[in-house]
Amino acid sequence: MEEILRIALAQINVTVGDLKGNVEKILDFTMQAQRLKANIITFPELAICGYPPEDLLLKKYFVTDNIKAVHSLAERISDIVVIVGFVDRDKEGNLYSAAGVIHKGKLKGIAHKIELPNYGVFDEKRYFQPGNSPFVFALGRAVLGVNICEDIWMKGGVAKYQAGQGARLLINISASPYHAGKGTLREKMLKERAEETNAYICYNNLVGGQDELVFDGTSMILDAKGKKIVTGKQFEEDLIFADLPIRVNNKSKARVECKYYIKLDKFKDTKKPDLPKRYCKKLDRINEIYNALVLGTRDYVRKNGFKKAIIGLSGGIDSSLTAVIACDAIGKENVIGVSMPSRYSSKETQSDAKLVAHNLGIRLIVVPIDAIFKIYLLLFEKEFFGLPPDMTEENLQARIRGNILMALSNKFGWLVLTTGNKSETSVGYCTLYGDMAGGFAVIKDVLKELVYKLARFRNEKEDRRLIPDSIFKREPSAELKMNQMDKDTLPPYPILDVILKEYVEEDKGFEEIVSSTKLNPEIVKEVIQMVDRNEYKRRQAPPGIKITPKAFGKDRRLPIVNKYKEY
Repeated sequence: MEEILRIALAQINVTVGDLKGNVEKILDFTMQAQRLKANIITFPELAICGYPPEDLLLKKYFVTDNIKAVHSLAERISDIVVIVGFVDRDKEGNLYSAAGVIHKGKLKGIAHKIELPNYGVFDEKRYFQPGNSPFVFALGRAVLGVNICEDIWMKGGVAKYQAGQGARLLINISASPYHAGKGTLREKMLKERAEETNAYICYNNLVGGQDELVFDGTSMILDAKGKKIVTGKQFEEDLIFADLPIRVNNKSKARVECKYYIKLDKFKDTKKPDLPKRYCKKLDRINEIYNALVLGTRDYVRKNGFKKAIIGLSGGIDSSLTAVIACDAIGKENVIGVSMPSRYSSKETQSDAKLVAHNLGIRLIVVPIDAIFKIYLLLFEKEFFGLPPDMTEENLQARIRGNILMALSNKFGWLVLTTGNKSETSVGYCTLYGDMAGGFAVIKDVLKELVYKLARFRNEKEDRRLIPDSIFKREPSAELKMNQMDKDTLPPYPILDVILKEYVEEDKGFEEIVSSTKLNPEIVKEVIQMVDRNEYKRRQAPPGIKITPKAFGKDRRLPIVNKYKEY
């Protein structure tokens, strides 16, 4: 015997703390699913309050309002079954990441998340208690299991238990952050879980940007053999459907075995309209990363109430890529470039900054800084007398530029997007209160070699040179002194990035890196020392988009005062 269930997965972009707005979005997607006669619609983990709510969870009234929002949502739900993430609280005040099962105006049942991740960007044991009872319910004669994010990742865990209770359809609501390669790992895991449980897997993931995190969506439904039936879009809101024939128990037996029972709604015997045909091509790695950067930038700007963004355009590859991403994220009419040439700025970089602005169609403001720099030098003439120019004078120029950008930001309400990449911030090749000054660091987690790949990708996609060839060919330079090149201070970027990937992203030690890379031990040691002694700078950097398994910030929390040395 089989029961045909039409299920809809709504991967939506919610905003942390916007309880009313999130509920309205949930209702909008629910109405869309009802028009196609779906029996069930699911929404991501903590969709009511947004993910991650962090220390908002320590505010009792926030949790109370989130619970009220769930009940107000339930009152507006009729025939369809809605499964939605929210924060639950028991009589003792313990909090749970929960999935509410809603039907006909009531919260029929609540599943509590059992496996709480506490690694990388996750800090859930700080807030939540683990649930102690895997949740199953009967919809008509079909038995379903509901679990939350990490619950589905554990072999032999919650999902297997639910299947043992007779569940032939497992619904997982998730808020799984993106990093490059995560989709492949996730899909492999879901296939394994389907094969292990011999059940359909409906995986519903969040989409959107929240501070440093980006959620890629890519929700999917797999059959009991692990074959994908339907997949959601990457980095976009989406609503996906499937008609699933579920093997069922005797009706009375299903009611007895499940604590929660929901009678199938009127859609069961109603002729259902055909589902729209869909095809989602999977993005390749570079395309995927680029889309993550665009989405993360767009949501950070818009969700924080900014209309426009401002970028210091130097004529180099980093600022050019940042400007292109910003235009794709919020529109060229909302992006302003600022060129701030000094006595050390070459004619080529000044020309390229203007060309990038022209190619993108953005407004360019030119503010020469040499007059201001002269005043600084005059101001310190007595104190610096007899001392040779050094990094002090270089950093003064960067800080002048930071001040100009922040002045424009303050006057017009524009958000400053910084342009430093991961290679530079790793080794401290950046200036506090200078090029690090700003509100959001778009390419903070992007190594220099990847910056070039992303820039080439975007040019190829446009089929024209948004970023001029001259920028790709020119040796990278901060242009803060005469004939300066990055390679004067740093190892070549192809070597530097290899060391940083192993030391920062993979936590390998000195001996391991030397052994695996065959690089000069002195170069490896020098890079490690630069990374370690610049923790204080990174701690003061603006947030930026996470696109690697280990980004600076929540992923990597090292003490600033730290005398440990491996070598």
